[in-house]
Amino acid sequence: MRSTEALRRSLAHIATLGAPGPTFKPYSPTRFEDQVRVLLDAKVPVFSFIFGIPAREVLEECRAKSIATIGTATTPEEGAALQDAGVDAIVASGFEAGGHRGSFLRAAADSLTGTFSLVPQIANTVDAPVIAAGGIADARGVIAALALGAEAVQMGTVFLACEESGASPLHRQALREKKAEHTALTKGFTGRLARGIHNRLLEELNEEGTTILPYPLQRGLVRNLAIPAEAAGRSDLLPCGLGKVPIFLLAPTFWLFLTSLVDEVSEIAGPIIQWSAARREQQIHK
Repeated sequence: MRSTEALRRSLAHIATLGAPGPTFKPYSPTRFEDQVRVLLDAKVPVFSFIFGIPAREVLEECRAKSIATIGTATTPEEGAALQDAGVDAIVASGFEAGGHRGSFLRAAADSLTGTFSLVPQIANTVDAPVIAAGGIADARGVIAALALGAEAVQMGTVFLACEESGASPLHRQALREKKAEHTALTKGFTGRLARGIHNRLLEELNEEGTTILPYPLQRGLVRNLAIPAEAAGRSDLLPCGLGKVPIFLLAPTFWLFLTSLVDEVSEIAGPIIQWSAARREQQIHK
């Protein structure tokens, strides 16, 4: 059956790399409530979440403990739902973003809007501060996001290639190769829709008719291949997460990039922030 072909290929790749096959055991899910309790008890300054809206009791306890909350929206409707729940700030996550799609009102595949189209739509829908995310990698992207109504930006992919990054050496090397310019969306890496480098592994997992295990079971399966692939230097069999960012913009070191970014943005951001804030204020009072 086509639905088992991806599993057969993964097992074959693992064997080719000389690694032992995966062992399967009953899945014991981690309770979200238990994870949140750790954050609440620690009184962290900020609680940022994705894939929906926490229970009302959780958000109320965050407010009582002065914990700022940040939710993620991939559509204006999700932004409105987050505001109705009393979230302090909203990340407008465009489809260019690497990592998982945070959709929760519709299927992720039906909630794909580009960052610079999504930001003004959400900014026009909510009063809460909007944080732009997805495909932003330099001062031009930051300025554009601010002009469109965002009050901050969230950047991830641009830091992946940094020496200080938690990405593996092979992953960082793959990010700087020409093939990294070709990214695609897939459920094959983890079971949830996410963006990554279009390599052999992603292509095989994206073949029509392939059944993907639900999250996080698929992630566990792929991890059995990722570990030996990393050891063997096989980036074509590695799940390489990556947003839609020009590879020439990837930063070699964190502080060098951040210092340069702040300097460039500071040259022009002031008037744009003032203009955008005034426009937003007018919109709120309409």
